[in-house]
Amino acid sequence: QVQLVESGGGLVQAGGSLRLSCAASGGTFSIYVMGWFRQAPGKAREFVAAISRGAGRTYYADSVQGRFTISRDNAKKTVYLQMNSLKPEDTAVYYCAADRSAQSALSVRAPEYDYWGQGTQVTVSS
Repeated sequence: QVQLVESGGGLVQAGGSLRLSCAASGGTFSIYVMGWFRQAPGKAREFVAAISRGAGRTYYADSVQGRFTISRDNAKKTVYLQMNSLKPEDTAVYYCAADRSAQSALSVRAPEYDYWGQGTQVTVSS
């Protein structure tokens, strides 16, 4: 129904910034709650941020709140994750996800999301 492709990952030093993009194709982008998750080697996939369909609401994991900003441009069918003040602990593969069935709440649970991108690697060196 919808294809998600992440980009913008790379290698940055601690304290640096990176902006991830997730471009959607197919489906109707505006109907999806969008989220970002990340997964480090040997660790479970964890929630990072989510944004409502109309971009009126956002929610962040405690570990990234104040440093990361999720946004979306429905006209461009793209969701972004601006990552500032990066820490080595932020190193992970970052995944974009789409949740079509979400009601008013923004889910932090990966199983609630219906579509996933391939992931983009973010590495923060110390």
